[in-house]
Amino acid sequence: MAGDVPISNVSDTARWVAAYRARETARPDALFRDPLAERLAGAQGFAIADGAPRVMRNGWPIVTRTKLIDDLLAKSIAEGCDRVLNLAAGLDTRPYRLSLPADFVWIEADLPEILAEKDAALADQTPRCRLIRRAVDLSDPSVRDKFLDEALGAIESITTPARKALVLTEGLLFYLDPEVVTDLARALTRPEVAWWMADLSLHMGQMRTGTIFDNAPLKFDPDNGLTFFEDLGWQPIEVENIFVNARNVGRLPWFLRPFSYLPQQDPRKPIRNPWSAVIRFQHV
Repeated sequence: MAGDVPISNVSDTARWVAAYRARETARPDALFRDPLAERLAGAQGFAIADGAPRVMRNGWPIVTRTKLIDDLLAKSIAEGCDRVLNLAAGLDTRPYRLSLPADFVWIEADLPEILAEKDAALADQTPRCRLIRRAVDLSDPSVRDKFLDEALGAIESITTPARKALVLTEGLLFYLDPEVVTDLARALTRPEVAWWMADLSLHMGQMRTGTIFDNAPLKFDPDNGLTFFEDLGWQPIEVENIFVNARNVGRLPWFLRPFSYLPQQDPRKPIRNPWSAVIRFQHV
């Protein structure tokens, strides 16, 4: 990397994630196929991936996370989910690559710059469902809440409000301050929201060595892990450990595999070592 720091802001991590999706797609045994990922990653996305620490350079956490979310989304739709709200959607392409009902409603929200880039890159593509994008500064509570009102109601030509929506916050929470996550958890407590799906990473700073991540610091690392969400009324109904699942799908690097057979940490107690999972919550 010649001393360069390729991540200039959190939005750049979307290109980095796309690079890992592209490389997974190129494998003969790919866990998923994302033919649009390469164009979205661009040279910068692959440069970031190449400069990542050795322990995560092959993208195993991102690839495993992607597969787990894909599977839990399919499960949620089978259970009656009628709308997905993808907050901080970045360069996600699920509306184009997943097998979704043509009338299914998928709404993306992110900053204007990243959505403009995405619109331009995918202008020649047709989503498999009813896709709506909204430029939203999710850090502004009043703007965020207005967006949630609109997105969960009758929006554009969709006349039926959501009844069992799923809110997805992939790759978002660990970049937020704890008080912002608390506010978001309360904002999502609505009768139209049946599930909240997120990935949680604790003590991951040990894996982020070097200067590549200096402009995208990790902020959310609660000592009480899942209890943080339970205290806000969000009960985890599925907790899919990324480390263990990466081993099960054959993506965990060989030098980490022995550790995956050790007893895993309790995510409701203080965490000493890196721990990450994809979690589907319900509010109780």
